[in-house]
Amino acid sequence: MSQGMSDMSHPTRVLYNAECPVCSFEIGHYARYAEGCALPLRFDDLNTADLARWGLDADQAARRLHVLKDGVLLSGIPAFLALWAEMPRYRWLGRIVGLPGLRQAAVFAYDRVLAPVIYRWHRARIARRRP
Repeated sequence: MSQGMSDMSHPTRVLYNAECPVCSFEIGHYARYAEGCALPLRFDDLNTADLARWGLDADQAARRLHVLKDGVLLSGIPAFLALWAEMPRYRWLGRIVGLPGLRQAAVFAYDRVLAPVIYRWHRARIARRRP
């Protein structure tokens, strides 16, 4: 196996919200790609996963994307960078987003805008389900 790839005994794991339309669309695409290429990636839905295994509660898990790579839990843009590094088709994206300056802008946009908006949308969906 090439350097930089997780071995099959310890695949890189992705924790995402399958009930979120945005999350399920994007991560579903990555999961289909990974399966088609037999990449050592595993995708866990935070709604059915054992979150204690991740060291997260449901609220923490829902706030952002999480990736467990080589025993290290990453979240947000670092999680995306780790995920993209595992997928040949997306390595270029990781290299670009990881560039100094652009990385900081991506972190700011994800942490301050995208993740909070998606999280609020998630909370609203949960509230609508309650009697």
